[in-house]
Amino acid sequence: MLTNKTYIGGGITLRQIEMADCNARYVAWLNDPEVNQYLETRWNEQNLETVSEFVKFQRENDHSVLFAIRLSSDDRHIGNIKIGPINFHYNHADISYFIGEKDMWNKGIATNAINMICDFGFHELSLHRIEAGAYEKAVGSCKALEKNGFVREGVFRKQVMSGNEYMDSYHYGLLKSEYRKI
Repeated sequence: MLTNKTYIGGGITLRQIEMADCNARYVAWLNDPEVNQYLETRWNEQNLETVSEFVKFQRENDHSVLFAIRLSSDDRHIGNIKIGPINFHYNHADISYFIGEKDMWNKGIATNAINMICDFGFHELSLHRIEAGAYEKAVGSCKALEKNGFVREGVFRKQVMSGNEYMDSYHYGLLKSEYRKI
């Protein structure tokens, strides 16, 4: 699903990812064990071809939108956030995200990006509900969702693994009526 929408706020800009965003830095994020410890992409070695294929698929997909998270100050690409798959029958979608640049961790960027993509989902896509998942030890991710009003609706006990450790997977949901712009 192609969109020309750009969202600006909290020191970041969200714009739909472009093929030009596929570069060695993006690949390095996905192969960094600290960055990818809670990403499902960690199970396969990533390279420029796999990243480019993923971005191309997302740009052509009618059921998701992948945004680059960029610093407003210098337009540096620092991570991604995706909404999808979008279920147009029931008007709900998942979101997933990561901040690849470690010097940008713990600065509220994920919180702002989540808020902006929820605004897009609720107002541009007319969604009724947005969902997200998080590993129990992804504390920053859980906090970012909760700051945006997401409710932890379920715990899947010892469902996922990071390193050699099984851990719980949390399921979060946010209804349009609960959404507030921050």
